[in-house]
Amino acid sequence: MRINTNIASMQAQEAATKTNYSLQNSLEKLSSGLRINKASDDASGLSIADKLRTQANSIGQSISNGNSAVALTQIADKAMAEQSNILDIVKTKLIQASTATTSDEGRKAIAKDVDKLMDQINNIAKQTNYNGTTLLQLSDTGTSGASKLTFQMGESSTDTIASTSGVQANESGLGLDTLRLLTSGGNSATLAAGTAQGQLAVVDSALNTLNSWRADFGSTQNQLESATRNMMTQQTNIKAAESVIRDVDYAQESANFNKQNIIAQAGTYAMSQANAMQQNVTRLLQ
Repeated sequence: MRINTNIASMQAQEAATKTNYSLQNSLEKLSSGLRINKASDDASGLSIADKLRTQANSIGQSISNGNSAVALTQIADKAMAEQSNILDIVKTKLIQASTATTSDEGRKAIAKDVDKLMDQINNIAKQTNYNGTTLLQLSDTGTSGASKLTFQMGESSTDTIASTSGVQANESGLGLDTLRLLTSGGNSATLAAGTAQGQLAVVDSALNTLNSWRADFGSTQNQLESATRNMMTQQTNIKAAESVIRDVDYAQESANFNKQNIIAQAGTYAMSQANAMQQNVTRLLQ
């Protein structure tokens, strides 16, 4: 029997060290809820999980982009709906001015009314914006057509949805310049019956143009909503895939912790016995 080097005790200590390391790892997983807390836990799994997390976050932002874009299209649509209502009133006024039962004074009043309605059409085109981006004309001071809006709806630079370009929902873009000239003379402005009749087709054309732009915005909104729903499904599945790799299985890890805990207790007993064995040498020296 040798006492200078206690091999049994050293082996028990080595086993206890390994067991304690396993216990620490198990406690870390149970406390964090993650199977992978550092690269050494699963190097390849960490790489895959991080890539999936980045993809899920990117899709999450794209979903937010889509919801914002839907709100933008709804603002534009509602504004043009009000312009359409105004044009309906304008047409009604023109029909009223076209009949022989309307007096000259009545036609002057109608001209003033139409002139104010035209102002409101321009005001709507000027004021309608989303977060400072004018939607129905180039800008609040520029009356030419609005620029095309592009919405980022995915991870790739090519994953985009574009809105209708060239929307110019003001009197010029709707072809109402002539009607404006006829009604903008103040108290001297009047609408003769024949003149009012000639402008009915102009208003009809303006309504058709406005409805065409509204239809384009509606199609864009449908496309955005479809893309958003699809990305929500993608994000859910990607997060589920990441969870399988990164998250800890509590049932499995709890069982592993209990196992390592029992082994640690047994190891402590084994070390005490290994040290006790050396005491038997003193009996040989008696």
